[in-house]
Amino acid sequence: MTRSIALVLVLGAAMGLNSAQAQVQGGEFTITHGPRKPAATTTVPIVVAQGPVRAPLDALVSDYEAWNLAQSPISAGQNGDRAALSKLPDVTPAAEAARKAALAGFKARLEAIPAASLDAEGQLNRAFLARIIGDQLTTLAFDTGRFAFSSDDGFHTLMPYLATVTPINSVADGEAWIDRLEALPKYYDDNIANARRGIRTGWLQPRMITQIVLGQARDALKPAPEADPLMTPFNAMAPSIPADQAAALKARAAAVIRDQIRPAQQRFATFVEKDYLPKTKASLGVGGLPGGKDYYAFLARRFTTTNLTPDEIHQLGLREVARIRAEMDAVRAEAGFKGTHAEFLAFLRTDPRFYAQTREDLLEKASEIAKRIDDQLPRFFWTLPRLPYGVRPVPAGIEKGYTTGRYFVGSQAQGVAGGYMVNTYALDQRGLYELPALTLHEAVPGHHLQIALSQELEVVPAFRRDADMTAFVEGWGLYAESLGVDMGIYRTPYERFGRLSYEMWRACRLVSDTGLHWMGWSLEEARRCFTENTALSALNIEVELARYIGWPGQALAYKIGELKFQELRKRATAALGEKFDIRRFHDALLLAGPLPMDLLEARIDAWIAAEKAKG
Repeated sequence: MTRSIALVLVLGAAMGLNSAQAQVQGGEFTITHGPRKPAATTTVPIVVAQGPVRAPLDALVSDYEAWNLAQSPISAGQNGDRAALSKLPDVTPAAEAARKAALAGFKARLEAIPAASLDAEGQLNRAFLARIIGDQLTTLAFDTGRFAFSSDDGFHTLMPYLATVTPINSVADGEAWIDRLEALPKYYDDNIANARRGIRTGWLQPRMITQIVLGQARDALKPAPEADPLMTPFNAMAPSIPADQAAALKARAAAVIRDQIRPAQQRFATFVEKDYLPKTKASLGVGGLPGGKDYYAFLARRFTTTNLTPDEIHQLGLREVARIRAEMDAVRAEAGFKGTHAEFLAFLRTDPRFYAQTREDLLEKASEIAKRIDDQLPRFFWTLPRLPYGVRPVPAGIEKGYTTGRYFVGSQAQGVAGGYMVNTYALDQRGLYELPALTLHEAVPGHHLQIALSQELEVVPAFRRDADMTAFVEGWGLYAESLGVDMGIYRTPYERFGRLSYEMWRACRLVSDTGLHWMGWSLEEARRCFTENTALSALNIEVELARYIGWPGQALAYKIGELKFQELRKRATAALGEKFDIRRFHDALLLAGPLPMDLLEARIDAWIAAEKAKG
């Protein structure tokens, strides 16, 4: 495209528009808000940055994106890179050293570009890329590869996940998946070597997490090769693949699993049991590791994209717990329950009316809620993603220790819809009063809507579309739960209490995560906030606590991000009054991709000023 058209698209993206909503006429930039007519328009003068001013930054962004995709074959494959579909990440120390050197080079190039010489979009890209590179360098400095696994995530769960989102539409697709299977044993061995470095340096997961992972490692050895979760892509091959070739692909894959992957999985299980577990400690927090306090303080900043300290986050969590508890008391009274808060929680956790009787029943209820939400989306969003989503069960091979629900990212390039994953294991632990909030968070208008929109923002640089901004992504998911109130999705006091229980869950994360990793809390101290305040089942609480212990800091992002989204909506509503349009506000939030909280705030302040300036 020409530079003038590209500038229009960039300006449009900066103001929350898609490519069909912006055009240049007579030296002015005309913005059409929304796809329907008559539609509101805004005209502002164009200030075009000279090509040479942005050229060094544009070249740097292009170089960084190409390099970053080369480091991330999973993302590259999902974005249409066929060669990457055969590869797994390189996690060796040599690769990490090369990444550090490359990032240092990018940092030096970025610092040589004066921010004052750039237009607004260039300044945003410069600030954002500086943050990402800084976080990557700090992560490498802490040598986080030593934490090769956790109870919720790790190299040993990567391929079973990929198996659920990898289509085989051709023989070439099948060959690529087999190539990736053949790369798996080395990936196991490289990660085991990293974990051995963790043993030598005192950076180990706690005993509790290691015991969970040992169980996962043993479970992975149980299926027959032909029934292994890694065979999942071959269960739905395109019918255009000749039957004899399809059978040959399946036979080859099963042989790789039997002859190459099973021995690697056995090596991992033996390593965890014989070498790793005996060296672990009963203590839970990362703060007790060498340099762990500094590491956790960094994680708090990274995941929240703020400068809040762990102590400040802990106090914020306590305030949120108190506020939400008062709202829960009001809803309990609305339900007509005469007992105490603790008695109401026991009632919700045990009464059969609140639980599905079959796995299919739970999936059907989740699907019905999802369609009711779909029906309301145009009232709240001008721009919706093209990519659809499906409601699916969490794969049986990982469901036992998995969270109650999750979103699996789709790929238009691969022909894979987004996945709202519902855990159908232990039905007596999956309260139906929580299902509307879960659906709003994981499907729409939560993760699917936000992530799919971000994937489709062609005028936004890839490094921003794909950025790991947990406070934005998870903060939006929690904000989406509150949108269910405006949409009329919560139909009973029990469902409204379930929403508050989910919000309390995220507030307790602030308290418990900092308690575990910063204050040295015991498991019982961390558990107390959840058992005393939320309606979460006992199983969900234990799975979640294991996740926080094994993945320090990540749980802080949800509430911090959600509070910023709520703050910005209140600010915009107060400033604009009758001019406030919730659909255009949500476009302004979402159509620049996931942003750190400070850059998001600056963007919305600029949007508010532009809205106020309209005639």
